[in-house]
Amino acid sequence: MFTHQGKTRTLAHNLRIASLLSFVAGIVNVAGFLAVQKLTTNVTGHFAFFVDEILQLHFWKGFVYFLYIFFFFLGSFVSSYLVELISQKTERNIYVFPTSIEIVILFSIGLFGGNIITEQPNIIACSLLFSMGLQNSLVTKISNATVRTTHLTGLFTDLGIELSQLFFYKENEMKTKLYSSIKLRLTIISFFFIGGIIGGLLYVKIDLKVLFIAGITLLFGLIYDNLKLKIIMLNRKYNP
Repeated sequence: MFTHQGKTRTLAHNLRIASLLSFVAGIVNVAGFLAVQKLTTNVTGHFAFFVDEILQLHFWKGFVYFLYIFFFFLGSFVSSYLVELISQKTERNIYVFPTSIEIVILFSIGLFGGNIITEQPNIIACSLLFSMGLQNSLVTKISNATVRTTHLTGLFTDLGIELSQLFFYKENEMKTKLYSSIKLRLTIISFFFIGGIIGGLLYVKIDLKVLFIAGITLLFGLIYDNLKLKIIMLNRKYNP
């Protein structure tokens, strides 16, 4: 799921990581919005608000929206930098450190967010945007830009294009490729919605502690991938 890269990746690997990370993003998206009334998984809307505030000469408010954009970018930068840095020493487990940072952020906001939400809501927004930048960069790099999990605009665009192509492409090989791509898009969209619904329902009861579920989901993904890798290595050892 996390480990395989390049030519070793299959549709099954992408479907697993897509379902896991889009579920997490769905929870973060809804929990962040309900908590601080800000988008916390993408920056498209923040850019529009940034321009609007600057045009109205509200420079401080504009700067806050710039910070939202910057922290998403910073998360993306840090994730990619860490992957490249670690890959110079080893090809194994290069994904663990960025994912672990995301887990720490989600657990920290879930644990302490309730205490700072009224006085410093921007800390929560920036922290969640940073974590989603981490996630989006990591999955983009792992899947060779096949999987994106933190926003749906591009997904619905790609899905519309691919569904229209089904009416014109008759070759079995091309149709099989399209079906695989459509399946991946629908998986991401579905799990994003599922995460959002669960996040919304549980936020009413446990507030930002719903982010624990997102953190535990990521932790489960790391453990699952590590165990599977160990099983593969044992099989190679005893069945060369």
